[in-house]
Amino acid sequence: MAYLAFKDGIYRVQHGGPSNSAEIFQILADEYAREILLTADRDGPMTAKALSKECDASLATVYRRVSKLQDHGLIEERRTVDSDGSHRSEFETALEELHMEIADGELSLAIETRDELADNFTSLWSGIRGDE
Repeated sequence: MAYLAFKDGIYRVQHGGPSNSAEIFQILADEYAREILLTADRDGPMTAKALSKECDASLATVYRRVSKLQDHGLIEERRTVDSDGSHRSEFETALEELHMEIADGELSLAIETRDELADNFTSLWSGIRGDE
């Protein structure tokens, strides 16, 4: 379960509880998952087939890892329609920042995604303009 935490003037989505943090660490420990995240960030939105080729992984491996990454909000799927009317999915990294903090014997993990950063900027701008 994710929750917002306010720290140092920034709202962050935090995945609370040891199991969620452990799951994310486990996902990021996986070489294929990391490669998919990095490739989809560096090269922009990519199909599963393109990720398979770039990451030197089977298509089934890519889909399994992408599913886990999506479950934790680390990668997003974009559906597009080609000029011939066929549909395809492209995947793009949503993860912008990952922060780990150890304090008082507790481990907390803060994850910022690109949408959250845009929302933070919008909130900041609205506050400056007095819209809130």
